[in-house]
Amino acid sequence: MSRSADSRVNPVFKAMNRPLTVLGAERRLFFVALISGGAIFSLLHSLFGGIALFVIGVVIARRATKYDIEILRVLFNSSKFRRRYDPMKFEPTEIRIARRDVQG
Repeated sequence: MSRSADSRVNPVFKAMNRPLTVLGAERRLFFVALISGGAIFSLLHSLFGGIALFVIGVVIARRATKYDIEILRVLFNSSKFRRRYDPMKFEPTEIRIARRDVQG
């Protein structure tokens, strides 16, 4: 007895489709915030400055992750492609006609 392709059931696990986050921020953005806080602590010898930069970085990373999980990939790939003309964006262009007096 053979099964048709329509009757096939594949289980889908919710955990496999969930983004990898740390404290609600995408893991690479979290790592950037962690390294930035550590760099400020090492360079300026300021524990408060390092912790403050880390916390601010995590808050920004959480907001960016909530906006779009793949925001880093989009930002890095955007530099590879040139801008495209968008006919729906109106940008007024000023045109001047300069006349010269040819006979003078």
